[in-house]
Amino acid sequence: MDALVQELDTKLRQWQPDIAQQVRQRLAEIIELADQDALDILVSRVVEQEVLDLIDNPETR
Repeated sequence: MDALVQELDTKLRQWQPDIAQQVRQRLAEIIELADQDALDILVSRVVEQEVLDLIDNPETR
């Protein structure tokens, strides 16, 4: 876990400020969901985004 925290710290200093802020926000959301024992909601959001991406970018057949 220490290696993961160290890598995150390094990346947060390397990324553009707006990207680093987005990562911080997402991590805070994940921590909050874990505290509420509700991480399964996060999976639903991922699936929902994948569907929206498919609708926005249909493949040509």
